[in-house]
Amino acid sequence: MQFGIFYEHQIPRPWNDGDELKLFQDALDQVELADRLGYDYVWEVEHHFLEEYSHSSAPEVFLAACSQRTKQIRLGHGIVLMPPAYNHPARVAERIATLDLVSNGRVEWGTGESASHIELGGFSVEPEQKREMWAECTREAAKMMVQTPYAGFDGKYFSMPPRNVLPKPVQKPHPPIWVACPSRDTMRYAARNGMGALTFAFVHPDDAKFWVEEYYEIAEKECQPIGQAVNLSVAMVSGFSCHEDEEMAVERGLEGLRFFTHGLSHYYVVGSHVPGHTDVWKSYQDAPKPPPEARGGIGTPDQLREHLLKYEAMGVDQVVFIQQAGRNRHEDICESLELLASRVMPEFKERDALYRAQKLERLAPIIEAAESRLPPLTELDEIPTVTAYPALRKEREGEPPEDAEMSEDGKAFLLAIEGGQRVKR
Repeated sequence: MQFGIFYEHQIPRPWNDGDELKLFQDALDQVELADRLGYDYVWEVEHHFLEEYSHSSAPEVFLAACSQRTKQIRLGHGIVLMPPAYNHPARVAERIATLDLVSNGRVEWGTGESASHIELGGFSVEPEQKREMWAECTREAAKMMVQTPYAGFDGKYFSMPPRNVLPKPVQKPHPPIWVACPSRDTMRYAARNGMGALTFAFVHPDDAKFWVEEYYEIAEKECQPIGQAVNLSVAMVSGFSCHEDEEMAVERGLEGLRFFTHGLSHYYVVGSHVPGHTDVWKSYQDAPKPPPEARGGIGTPDQLREHLLKYEAMGVDQVVFIQQAGRNRHEDICESLELLASRVMPEFKERDALYRAQKLERLAPIIEAAESRLPPLTELDEIPTVTAYPALRKEREGEPPEDAEMSEDGKAFLLAIEGGQRVKR
């Protein structure tokens, strides 16, 4: 089993000048530390307008910064919002490929459709159409990373003429695709589409076995890849705080995990929010608290070992820790990361190589069969020519395009370039 860390970039009110700056700089330090300690993944969300709960609206920027401060940790979008009002598919393909290049091939491409009213409404995305939007845009963005040129698309939610979408990613045909799975139903959907399952529901280990077994059974029988390659993997999110003293681990981590789940409920289930005014932290303080036993991966190294062994036994490939939540302190997060890495992770890493080899052997025929069902990419009989606007206007007027007059701005631009070349010579 492998290990990841997870970021929402949470800042409970009240806010002070410099809080966001410190939060992001601390997070970068934590990722750099996690890389040195041997953690395998860092996952970063994309959310918009979710005050206090998530100040992570540009994950590609944060992950790019992470790429320059790390050497081996995988950089996971957890997730890219795929409806085109959030992100045009060509822009997704360009950003994923660029991040793959600057990180030397370490990107995990998590995808999702969004769910909260405050986000969907903010971008005028119809909730009833978001699943179709996700499927259409994810499928086409994957093609854009593969085809030279991309053959174009005339779809229900976006259309685009043939273009060569650049750059192309390091990983071929494209980075592994994942999808956010807030429920067992979406995990089934991930299996049918040949994607990794980023399970953002807090699944109890006793239930995880059935989720994981069903995921692989569906993949074996029904998988029709949405991308140009299959990624069959399961990651599950867990709370996190590790200390030699159980009470200290709970004191440092439980409130952050509770605020995380409260914010999730506020924006996605029960809350009413006035942008710029609603105090989510106060509503959390006033809300009833779940029992302290409901704490996931919070405890001593021995308690976390027992917690993780259950997931490992059920075939979970990766546990992702929510270590930055609520008002969890940077120093406590770093101490927990170090303690888990020294006391718990080594034994799991020793078993991981053998597990992965066995898994690859078991899944090889399933993946081969699924990828054989991929429809062929559209091939263009003729690649259309794209003519510059001034020349195009001349063509439409019946004049030779070489006689097209350049605009004054265009002439000034070329003269400036030529002047620079002369200076260099």
